[in-house]
Amino acid sequence: MNRYPAWVYAIVAIALTIGLLYTLPNFYGEVPAVQVSPLKATQKADSALLANVEQALKDAGIQHQGSTLDASGAKVRFADTDVQIKAKDALQAKLGEGFIVALNLVPNSPAWLTSIGALPMYLGLDLRGGVHFLMQVDMKAALTRKAEGIAGDIRTTLRERRIPYAGVTREGQVVLVKFRDQATRDKAIAEIEKTSQDFNFRTVDEASEFRVFVTLKPEAQRRTQDFALQQNITTLRNRVNELGVAEPIIQQQGADRVVVQLPGVQDTAKAKDILGRTATLEVRMVDEENSSNPAALEAAVRGQVPFNSELFFERSARGNVPLLIRKQVVLTGERITDAQPGFDGQNGEPAVHINLDGAGARIFQQVTRENIGKRMAILLYEKGKGEIVTAPSIRTEISGGRVQISGQMNTQEANDVALLLRAGALAAPMEIIEERTVGPSLGAENITKGFRSTWIGFAAIVVFMVAYYTLFGAISVTALAVNLLLLVSLLSMLQATLTLPGIAAIALTLGMAIDANVLINERIREELRNGNSPQASIHAGYERAWGTILDSNITTLIAGVALFAFGSGPVRGFAVVHCLGIMTSMFSAVVVSRAMVNLYYGRQRKIESVAIGQVWQPEEPEGRKA
Repeated sequence: MNRYPAWVYAIVAIALTIGLLYTLPNFYGEVPAVQVSPLKATQKADSALLANVEQALKDAGIQHQGSTLDASGAKVRFADTDVQIKAKDALQAKLGEGFIVALNLVPNSPAWLTSIGALPMYLGLDLRGGVHFLMQVDMKAALTRKAEGIAGDIRTTLRERRIPYAGVTREGQVVLVKFRDQATRDKAIAEIEKTSQDFNFRTVDEASEFRVFVTLKPEAQRRTQDFALQQNITTLRNRVNELGVAEPIIQQQGADRVVVQLPGVQDTAKAKDILGRTATLEVRMVDEENSSNPAALEAAVRGQVPFNSELFFERSARGNVPLLIRKQVVLTGERITDAQPGFDGQNGEPAVHINLDGAGARIFQQVTRENIGKRMAILLYEKGKGEIVTAPSIRTEISGGRVQISGQMNTQEANDVALLLRAGALAAPMEIIEERTVGPSLGAENITKGFRSTWIGFAAIVVFMVAYYTLFGAISVTALAVNLLLLVSLLSMLQATLTLPGIAAIALTLGMAIDANVLINERIREELRNGNSPQASIHAGYERAWGTILDSNITTLIAGVALFAFGSGPVRGFAVVHCLGIMTSMFSAVVVSRAMVNLYYGRQRKIESVAIGQVWQPEEPEGRKA
C-alpha cells in the first residue's frame, strides 16, 4: 500500500543529486576581478591578450588567483579589492588606451563545477553591487535627424518624378524646398503628399523664388520621439548583452528617460564606455578628384583637408593608405534591417551581407546607377571615430536592397561588424543625468540580512513542526529543505537574477511549502481518529490531501503568472522565484516526503502507531457514556 516502485526513488535520487550539484556554486561566492577587453569591436580577445595581461601583472609584481579568457575579454581574479585596484592601474598603464580595463566580480566556483555547466545564479544590483544610470534622450536631436531623413527622401522623390527644384536644405527641424515657378511647386507638393501624410506645408513667394517649408505634424513628431526612445533602449540592450554584462536592466522611465543597471560592474567610467560602444554605418562617395592627386593627399595628411571632404585611412597590403571621403552621407545604418557574416561568392573572402529597407534600397540603387565607375566608401563609426571598412568601385547598379561589404577583414572581424550593425545605432543622443554606484560591501550586507531572515523563518518552522508532529514533522522539514535545495538549483540552472524581492519570495515559498505538509499530516491524523489502521491512514492522508494541495497551488500560481506578465523589474523577479517555488514545493511536499515515509513505514507489515504527535480523540457525549 505504502510502497513506491524503484523508478520513483530513482527520480527522487536523481533530482537531489542534480539539485546539490547546481546549488553548490552559490556557496563559493564571488571574488574581485579585472576584465580586459579590446576597445574596438573589430579587435578580438585572444590568447595573445591573455598572455600580455599575465606578463603585465608579473612585471608589476602583482599576484593573481587565476585567469580565464572568454568572448567578452580576459578576466583575472584577485584576493581582495586593494590588489584588484592596483592591478587595474598597472594594466591600464601597460596596455594603453586601446583596451577597456574594468573592475568586476566573477564567480569563485571550482573548475570541475564550471565544466558541467554548474554556475551560480545571477545577483541583482541590490545584492551584487554595480552601477545605475539614468539617461535622458535628446528628443530635439531625434527630430533634427528625422528632418535630415525627410530632406533626403524629398530629393529622391523629386528626382524620381523628374520635377526640377532649385535646392533642398534643412534649417533646424524645417526642410526648405525652392522652386522657380508656382506650378512646379504645387506639383511637387502633390507628389510629396502621396509618399507620406505626416507633413505640413507652408508656402512663401519671394520675387522669382517659390519656397515651401515642410514640417512634421504634431502626431508624427510624437511617433518619432517614441521610436527614438524605443530604438535607444533596444540598442543599449543589444550592446550590453553582446559585451557579456550579466542580466542588465534597461527600461523606460517617463517619456524621455532610460534606466540602465549593470550588476557586478564597479567602475562607473568604464561602464560609460560600455554604453558608448554603439556602431553606425555610413555610406559616402570617395572624393575621386583629390584622392587621385598625390599633392592633395599629402596636403590633407598635413592638415589641409579640401572643403567638403574628410581624411580617412584605408587598410591595404601596403599599410594604411590615405583616402579623401566626401562629407555628404548617402546612406546611414538606420536603413539596415539585418546584417549577417558570410563569404564573398567570387573570391571566398569574409564579408558582411546587409539587407536594406525599402527607402534604403531605392537610395542605394539610385546612387550606384549614377556613379558607375566611381568608388563608394563604407564607414563604420564606433565611439565617435570612423574607420573605412571597404571602399570598392561601383561596377554596376545594385538593386533589391541586399548589399555585400568586404575588404581587409578576417572571419572574426566580419562577425563583429555584423553584430554591431545588427545592434543598430542610437536614434538620438543620450545624456547621463544621474549615476549611482552600489558597492559590493552593501550588496553583501543585503545578502546577509536577507538570508538571515530566511534561516530564522526556517528554524522557527523546524521547531514547530518537530514539536507538533514529531517524526512526521521531521520528515516535513526535510522535504522543506529539499524544496529549498531544488529551488536554488533551478534558479542557478536557468541563470535567473536574484534580488531582494527574490529573497522575499524564497521566504514566502518556505511558508507555503510547509502548508502542504500540514494538510497531509492533519489528514493522516483525521484518518487515525476515524479508526483506520496506520497504513491505511498514511495512504488516505496523502491521496485525499492531494486535491486540496493542487487547487491551492494552482490558484497561487495563477497570481504569480499575472505578476510576471504585467509587472516589471523587482515585481517580475519576485514572480519568477514565486512560481518556481510553487512547483518545487509540490514535488517535495508530496513526492519526496511520501518517499521518506514509505521507506520508513512501508516495509513494516504491521504498525501499531505512527509518530505524528498527539492524535486528539473526540470526547463521548454524557448520554452515550451511560
